[in-house]
Amino acid sequence: MRAVVMAFPEKRWENYTIPINDEPVVKLTERRLLMSKRIDEVLTIVRKDKLKTYSLHVSNPVPVSARSKMEALLKALPDEPFFLVEGNMPLVMPFLVNYLIGIYYENEPEAVIPVWRDGSAEVFHAVYEPDALENAIGSATAEGYTSFSRVVEFLDYEPVSIEELAKRNPKVTLSFFRVKNSLDVRFAETNMKE
Repeated sequence: MRAVVMAFPEKRWENYTIPINDEPVVKLTERRLLMSKRIDEVLTIVRKDKLKTYSLHVSNPVPVSARSKMEALLKALPDEPFFLVEGNMPLVMPFLVNYLIGIYYENEPEAVIPVWRDGSAEVFHAVYEPDALENAIGSATAEGYTSFSRVVEFLDYEPVSIEELAKRNPKVTLSFFRVKNSLDVRFAETNMKE
């Protein structure tokens, strides 16, 4: 299965090239995905004007001109099911990626999305069927939503409890850690050594 890394900053603080141990966070995210047995290729969605920067760090940058992550994903949507992750998640656990993809292949829902106890979904850490996601993005946009997190309202997805998985392996929760600043970098550096 393909993995798609979203390295398309919308907010000022979003920086997918922050260095961790002298390597950009997006490169580390890609490397972790490729450690998964079920991922054979990684595509990275980037801003068209940042292609030169990202082509130094990732193997398959996909340049897109768009106003939002949702629009960028829509323009670069693969034609087969894919695992989506954000480019600032360098602690993504290969075993979790394998597990989510396994559930997708077993049950073939429109998506497999990890959810927290409070019901919030990790939309940037999920497996999607492209046609269903395209329809969900279209519906969310038609309703006036601009945040990608709202697409779950328009998908028939299979939720996977993060807390239940964490009971079996506490490191699962590290998968959802996002690097946003220098404090996050220190935390990531510490946990990458383990």
